[in-house]
Amino acid sequence: AKFKFEQDIVFNPKSESSYLYLSKIFKYFKKKDLEEQNLKTVILLNPLNEEAILNLAKLKLDSSDYKKSKELNDRLISLCTKFCKQSQKLKKEIENLSKK
Repeated sequence: AKFKFEQDIVFNPKSESSYLYLSKIFKYFKKKDLEEQNLKTVILLNPLNEEAILNLAKLKLDSSDYKKSKELNDRLISLCTKFCKQSQKLKKEIENLSKK
């Protein structure tokens, strides 16, 4: 699958969904740098992609970057339509972890 998404990007460099799915593949294989790079590309192509913003916020939270995670989650809350519940849950998690 990874090869097919990379192949799609060669022929369609603005394939938002291919970058998103690649980020999920890299998450599965615990390659955080590549996951982050692909999520940032999705957000660059579509700044309103809620799933990419949420996943990047979670990734930043996992790496203890509370400030960036909060910033991304606040952005998601302001535009959310699909991932509102997950965003609210993440907001509470960020608040709890940043107090420690």
